[in-house]
Amino acid sequence: MSQIGRNHQGIGMTSQRTRDRLIDRLRQQGIDNEQVLEVMSHVPRHIFVDEALAHRAYEDTALPIGYGQTISQPYIVAQMTQLLLESGVPSSVLEIGTGCGYQTAILASIFPQVYSVERIEALYLQARQRLAELEFYNVQLRHTDGTAGWPNLSYHFDRIIMTAACTEIPEALAAQLKPGGVMVLPFDDGHDQTMMKITRSPEGLVSESLEKVVFVPLLPGLE
Repeated sequence: MSQIGRNHQGIGMTSQRTRDRLIDRLRQQGIDNEQVLEVMSHVPRHIFVDEALAHRAYEDTALPIGYGQTISQPYIVAQMTQLLLESGVPSSVLEIGTGCGYQTAILASIFPQVYSVERIEALYLQARQRLAELEFYNVQLRHTDGTAGWPNLSYHFDRIIMTAACTEIPEALAAQLKPGGVMVLPFDDGHDQTMMKITRSPEGLVSESLEKVVFVPLLPGLE
């Protein structure tokens, strides 16, 4: 958990008033988890984007963060986080694709322990610096191949969130999901991308298709 300092509150297009307008829009779009809305009103999205784009940080849109990657649209961040919390707040969550660290910061403001992996070293280093600046001490980051999940394959998670679209569910991730656990991810069937909620039941993985989305693809290897 973190205490967001005054120097991150922002002014003008990054002010609390601007953030509150975004929260109002998220409510209108169906985000109704008050904990998610409260966290998103306080985590400073503008420090996770390039300074030249800070004035657009509280628009409900994805923005480029370099290296062919994007910071997700706030609605998508809120929706995916809300889905992870439908059965309450579990102890641990694994994030595949740290990116700039914004989704990580949202998760770390809610979940007791967050594990996050990023395949692009430059983004991993930037995210680590930003999360440290915001004093998130309940996050463990790794520069590693996200298709393999967390490097310690014996570890199992209550929740898994993937911020890149896969064409099939990586076996390593499925193996790291606890019984009763939930995984939220964008799935690419070759024509469209759909947000999926996957639950590990006694009978196996049960999937639920939700809404159409657009994410960068999940790629193996390191950069």
